[in-house]
Amino acid sequence: MAAATASSPHSLATASGLLLGTTGAAMAVGALLGWAFGSWGLGLLVGAIVGIPLAVLVVYKVYAGSTP
Repeated sequence: MAAATASSPHSLATASGLLLGTTGAAMAVGALLGWAFGSWGLGLLVGAIVGIPLAVLVVYKVYAGSTP
């Protein structure tokens, strides 16, 4: 059985890291803005709602130029 190696530098771990990092950053920014306006919980929720599609867009942009 051959060892499984990635043919490109973009692996599943890279995509997962981008998704988690972007979503987490958006949630942190949302929580900070929510805290500034008086409700950090609502800001965290809005950050998560905005962060998920933003994370998908970031992964798409990174992987759009790569070839399989």
